[in-house]
Amino acid sequence: MGSCPADSRVYNNSQDTFIQEGFAMGNRIVQLGYGKQGRVVLEDLIKTASFDELVIADASPSFMNEIAKTGDPRVKGIRFDVEDFDGLVKMMKGASVVVELLPIRFTMQVAKAAVEAGVHLVSSVFIVDWSIQDPEGVRKQQEDMAAIDRMAKEKGLTVLKEFGMDPGLDVAIAGEAVKQLDEVQVLYNYGAGFPEPRLVNANPIGYKFTWSIVDTMCSYSIPGRILRNGKWHDVAADSMFTPENTHFLELSEIGGRVECFVNGDGYSLAEIFPSIAKTATSLGRFICRLPGHAALWERLVKAGFVSTKPVKVNGVDVVPAEFCAALLGSQSQFLYGEGERDVALIRSDVRGLKDGKPTRAVMQLVDHRDLDTGYTAMQRTVAYPMSIGTQMVMNGVVQKRGIIDASDVPFEHLRKELEKRGLKITCKI
Repeated sequence: MGSCPADSRVYNNSQDTFIQEGFAMGNRIVQLGYGKQGRVVLEDLIKTASFDELVIADASPSFMNEIAKTGDPRVKGIRFDVEDFDGLVKMMKGASVVVELLPIRFTMQVAKAAVEAGVHLVSSVFIVDWSIQDPEGVRKQQEDMAAIDRMAKEKGLTVLKEFGMDPGLDVAIAGEAVKQLDEVQVLYNYGAGFPEPRLVNANPIGYKFTWSIVDTMCSYSIPGRILRNGKWHDVAADSMFTPENTHFLELSEIGGRVECFVNGDGYSLAEIFPSIAKTATSLGRFICRLPGHAALWERLVKAGFVSTKPVKVNGVDVVPAEFCAALLGSQSQFLYGEGERDVALIRSDVRGLKDGKPTRAVMQLVDHRDLDTGYTAMQRTVAYPMSIGTQMVMNGVVQKRGIIDASDVPFEHLRKELEKRGLKITCKI
């Protein structure tokens, strides 16, 4: 959302004029962010949701011209600076639900504004910024989360966090996979986006980007934790790509194998699913890439290329992760071209006992870019859950209040809505 000055006026696309302060009441949705995922959320809401007004807020100088192309008079735009807290609260008031698709550094601010305004919120990412690792910063975020949760419950509000692809569908699918067994001993959860295998040699890094490049870089510098054979192991930020923290999956759905790396805190799975906390001996959250990714990025990470600590370059502070993102993002070879497809993978591998017998259940969703619409698999698997979640909250399908996540959403309803959009979840036991 950037640093554009706050603008309290709403652009009316149908009349090509500005409407002064004040928004239409009734069944009103406010969507924060109109990037790659946001445009797909908007299209799906127009197609499938019942609303009187949908306000899109973004800082981009050109996005209002783009949303005008929808031709839908219910859709309006406003250029807005998300760091203007009071203005954010004012804009949210009277909405049925707020849909948030912003970088993670803004999510806590948005959540605070939503409960202050007295509106439901659906967010695509973590409310807690995982790039903040210092103890004081972690403690402050935990306190803020507790305050948001408390206020949301007092006001009868739902804050549905982490409801995109990963985080989001990974937790929803894991929750259903866990239910297939009587006793869970192993839960490995995978969330990944990567090029289809034929593109592995399309550029020097064997990878193309479908989401925030700088966030991808930063995610490569976050420590993780995994439970192996009953013992917890911390994975340092510069060790996620080392051989001892890498394993492989053979995926017939894509016609090849992928490398898998520890990504995030496996202990969170025990927190989300308390029923497995006492029985699980192995827990982990992983991302996947095409073969060769680990060998390259292990060196780059250890060399500091994805560090978030500034270095001096000719007297100017430069953040290595931001420099790498800018460099890669400036070259078309690292982005998807016409006819090129990405793959989105969500997989929950659960092992344990069913009726006293050793049992394994694998629930999985694999999607590819839709070449007819041009929407990437990443756009589809983030935006469609966001649209569905927004409608579930707005229509009362989700009744739980406070801060909730995908494990609190009716799975069967979600599954059916995903299938209507061409996203199919499979289950093998």
